[in-house]
Amino acid sequence: MRPVRTAFAGALLGTLLLAGCGQGGDTTTATPPSATPTTGATASSGDFPVTVEATNGKVTIAKKPERIVSLSATHTETLFAIGAGPQVIAVDDQSNYPPEAPKTDLSGFKPNVEAIVAKKPDLVIVSDDLDKVVAELGKVNVPVLFQPSAKKLDEAYEEIAELGAATGNKAKADEVVAGMKAAIGKLAAQAPKDKQLTYYHELDTTPYAATSQTFIGQIYGLFGLTNIADKAPDAAGGYPKLSAEFVAQADPDLIFLADVKCCRQSKDTLAKRPGWKDLSAVKNDRVIQLDDDIASRWGPRVVDLAEAIGTAVAKAGTS
Repeated sequence: MRPVRTAFAGALLGTLLLAGCGQGGDTTTATPPSATPTTGATASSGDFPVTVEATNGKVTIAKKPERIVSLSATHTETLFAIGAGPQVIAVDDQSNYPPEAPKTDLSGFKPNVEAIVAKKPDLVIVSDDLDKVVAELGKVNVPVLFQPSAKKLDEAYEEIAELGAATGNKAKADEVVAGMKAAIGKLAAQAPKDKQLTYYHELDTTPYAATSQTFIGQIYGLFGLTNIADKAPDAAGGYPKLSAEFVAQADPDLIFLADVKCCRQSKDTLAKRPGWKDLSAVKNDRVIQLDDDIASRWGPRVVDLAEAIGTAVAKAGTS
């Protein structure tokens, strides 16, 4: 069972979490994880009742759920990737992928228990327990899986496997996890690590960044990159607010923007910030515009994020 996020990170990333934003945690090394997925489920694929150990304790699901409600964009993506899409009858207003997900006006940020219950779910999946939604749904006997944002890759793999077991799609979930591990391991192994490149990952225009202790920071670590945010004065929480002067002085080799859709950031907008037009990343065309959603959801599309990072590192390594 994964621990609940710290109060600091929860407060800082509350809004980003609705889009599936990840969470800080222990450092992951460049060594690929083991090929065997882990799970808190006590039953084999397709066997019900099944018990899954989630953050809200051991949750027993009597039969294969046919009316799933997801209040997490990350978990919505996972459910469809593991073959549980036909079982999902409603998702929250931030779950915009895949396109066929049955998006509604349900909110994961302001969960309305009556509106959720009106969907007649036999399983609800959340990534946060805002307004005590887990306990409130429990009062009306609605099974809830509380799976908070993963703090490291192994936790992301574990959550995918657990959702597979909980929905009767364990075999497909294990296949997805194995594929993710193989793809990320290959991408990391191919990355040139002798250049000792530095980088800055921007969460928003404030600008908030993410250190190596966060989930996103661990992904960058697989590619041998050094995070400038690690030396920020208030980096202990994992998501420091940087000053323009700090970034300018650090002069990162690569800048990754995770605020493209939300805030329309690009190399051109960065160049207009005080002291940034002469940054190495700006002058050398090493500003990478990420997909905001992919860069903030720790589900199957983490592979796409790793591929974007790997491509940027490879390009910088040859220039």
